[in-house]
Amino acid sequence: MITRLISANSSELLKMNGDELKQSIKASEGRTVLSENVVIQPAIDGLTMSEIAAAFGADLILLNLFDVFEPKVSGLEVKDAKDTVKRLKELTGRPIGVNLEPVDPDVKMESTKFELPKGRIATAESMRRAEELGFNFVCFTGNPGSDVTNKMIVQAVRTAKENFSGMIIAGKMHGAGVDEPVADEESVKAMIDAGADVILVPAVGTVPGFTSDELIKIVKIVHQHDGLVMSTIGTSQESSGKDVIREIALKNKMSISNISGTPHGACCLQQRLSLN
Repeated sequence: MITRLISANSSELLKMNGDELKQSIKASEGRTVLSENVVIQPAIDGLTMSEIAAAFGADLILLNLFDVFEPKVSGLEVKDAKDTVKRLKELTGRPIGVNLEPVDPDVKMESTKFELPKGRIATAESMRRAEELGFNFVCFTGNPGSDVTNKMIVQAVRTAKENFSGMIIAGKMHGAGVDEPVADEESVKAMIDAGADVILVPAVGTVPGFTSDELIKIVKIVHQHDGLVMSTIGTSQESSGKDVIREIALKNKMSISNISGTPHGACCLQQRLSLN
């Protein structure tokens, strides 16, 4: 019997494999909070954003802008870079994941394209490296201007099933510079069929035109296939006032999302985290 995530201690959490982690989240009935941390600049010297997020109630930690071939987290000192993730898990007591971006070199961009280092791109090689570093889960999504498409996310999920043993999160929280639906039923079904454990969607109220009705439709499709849904803030509302964050959190909880995901950087008051 799996302990639900919100009741598990650190020793139990860090022993879980991908399937067990997914089940423990499901058993937590929508009360799981994921904090996405940019690894470049901490709020306080000598202290990682992940430690702050964990102290304020984050259940899962997702590293953004992390290069798996040059592993480094600002605020964290390790003798050997390959121990970066292991040490961060020791300090936070939380499962740690990494963003890898499935770029589409042929897509027509809506905005300026940013070239990514190979350690941030979703490839079989980077997924195997994420496994070696000890990540508990991977997330296939796109930062602004990264030319990530839903088609390439589906392909990345298929590749991950052969190269990574942890939990797989897949989806887009915003357009990532590409002119296509951020979240639609066809793409979601394809990601589930490819083997995604968790479908990432924008939180209602964070991107134009994505409504509660659309989210509920997607949630029902995913749950019918034994998947989970993470509704995410990916468009800077995390630095809004408490009332805004509270409204977003409640709307998405009523839509039966399993995980609330939000980024937390040095510009964001950490009290926002506890409201999810």
